[in-house]
Amino acid sequence: MWQPATERLQHFQTMLKTKLTVLTLKKEPLPTVIFHEPEAIELCSTTPLVKNRAHTGYKVTYLGKVTIAGSQFLSGCTESAVIGLWERRAPAQEAFIPANAVLEIRPFQVRLHHLDERGEATVAMDTYQVARIAYCTADHNVSPNIFAWIYREINDDLTFQMDCHAVECESKLEAKRLAHSMMEAFRKTFQSMRSDGRIHKSCSSDEFPEDSTPDDG
Repeated sequence: MWQPATERLQHFQTMLKTKLTVLTLKKEPLPTVIFHEPEAIELCSTTPLVKNRAHTGYKVTYLGKVTIAGSQFLSGCTESAVIGLWERRAPAQEAFIPANAVLEIRPFQVRLHHLDERGEATVAMDTYQVARIAYCTADHNVSPNIFAWIYREINDDLTFQMDCHAVECESKLEAKRLAHSMMEAFRKTFQSMRSDGRIHKSCSSDEFPEDSTPDDG
């Protein structure tokens, strides 16, 4: 039977008071859904939920990047670039620098989430396409905690350059794990692109040169 809106609201409020009284006296758990009346929507909180910016990955100290020459990369090719970044990063008297980023490796894309001075994630993020990573390694003489990758950067005039990026991990083991994660992301990306027809099944692509397999030492 139809009731005016005012009467339905009063009926709803009476039912609500009765329910709350019973629940308080019997100390029963709240049911999952109490009412389905449209008026119940007005009782919901309008305070927006604030989500924490938590990212999966490893906390690292981003050392920077340096442009290097060449297009074919073999073991040891990142050593000189990493030495320069390491020396610029840490004077002899400064043994430890807090992490300033979170490195997240996934198929198709690597994400570097930047942290603020309190170690919390910010909205700032650098992304790297896995298909344009030519080489990566966690094997460096200057420090076993460094993980580096060579990335083909496309300029505005459509020319490209090869940049070596490096991060310092909390341990040698984490650097090795990053190298293995990159290898797995590389494999999945390659398989997906090949199944989509973007890479010929019978040969390698320029996006995935055969010598670009990550080197974890």
